[in-house]
Amino acid sequence: MLSKFYPDHYVKSSFSINYEKLYKQGYRGILFDIDNTLVKHGADANDEVVELFKRLKSIGFKICLMSNNKLERVERFNKPIAVDFIYKANKPFKKSYLEAMNRIHTNKSNTIFVGDQLFTDVWGAKRVGLRNYLVKPIDPKEEIQIVIKRYFERIVLYFYNKQSKIK
Repeated sequence: MLSKFYPDHYVKSSFSINYEKLYKQGYRGILFDIDNTLVKHGADANDEVVELFKRLKSIGFKICLMSNNKLERVERFNKPIAVDFIYKANKPFKKSYLEAMNRIHTNKSNTIFVGDQLFTDVWGAKRVGLRNYLVKPIDPKEEIQIVIKRYFERIVLYFYNKQSKIK
């Protein structure tokens, strides 16, 4: 039952993923969460993010940001990187994942999702059939509703890690 929340990959950060290898494997699109995936909650895109997105574009990736946040926040973050985005994405519902792929002209077989939350980012990606990467949150200081979700995430990740060691 908990396995429906298990990520396909659990990595240290968005910056530690081997994107060149993914491109060689045929992936062409990346959907990213923003807050605590690429930057601390509410922060603007920093130099590290700008460089990552330049690299991803030079590799050939099409990118779309997906955030449950408001337009102003997502536009502000996106200004220096200039990619497609969806705000108020209502993750984990499927509609925005499908819309994001439509915008960047990819499909579920050649798109990955990168995010920091199991019950929104990963579960939504899994519901659509996307390969997904769960990253460790950048900043432990979060809003109360996320802190509560993190408690339940730790339970799921405990069993995920236990099962991963068996394999």
